[in-house]
Amino acid sequence: MSLPNSGVITGAAISGLTSPTYTLVADTAFDTRSKQAYVSTLGGTQTGVVAHSALIPFTATIRRPSIIKTTIMAMYNGLSLQWSKVPFNTYDIIFRKGCNMNASGMAQYFVNVNKFSSKIFAGTETVDAANLKALNSLTAGYIWAQAQGIQDTQTTGVI
Repeated sequence: MSLPNSGVITGAAISGLTSPTYTLVADTAFDTRSKQAYVSTLGGTQTGVVAHSALIPFTATIRRPSIIKTTIMAMYNGLSLQWSKVPFNTYDIIFRKGCNMNASGMAQYFVNVNKFSSKIFAGTETVDAANLKALNSLTAGYIWAQAQGIQDTQTTGVI
C-alpha cells in the first residue's frame, strides 16, 4: 500500500484536541508484509496525550496479504454461468495506542486497537478501479467526518 509511514498527519477534529497533528517515523513492523510507523511528536493542543514509548505505544501498521490472489484462482461454473470461490485480498490498517485505565493509584497501561480491514475481490482493482476508489474515498471521508461520533460511541456505548 502506498500509505505514508513517515511525515506529519493531520488528525480529525474531536473536542479536547485542537488542530491535532501526529509526526510519524518509520519503524520495523512485526512481519515482512507490513509497514509500521510510530508517533514521535504531537502537534496542536492535545492535553494529556503522549507520543509513542515502549510503555505507551502509539503506532500505525499497514498490512497486505501474504500472497496476492488473482482471478486465475476463481472457478467458473459453466452450468449455472456463475463465478464461485472468487478469491479476495485482505488489507489491514491497525492503529495502537497505550492508555491508562487506573484512575486511582499507580498508572496501568493497556494497548487499545483500532483496526480497519478491506476485503477486495480479485480483479476489481483492475476491472472496476473507479468504484474501488469510491469505496476508499467514502471510507476515509466517513471515518474523518465521524471521528467525534466514534469517540462519543466509545465513551458512552451508545450508537
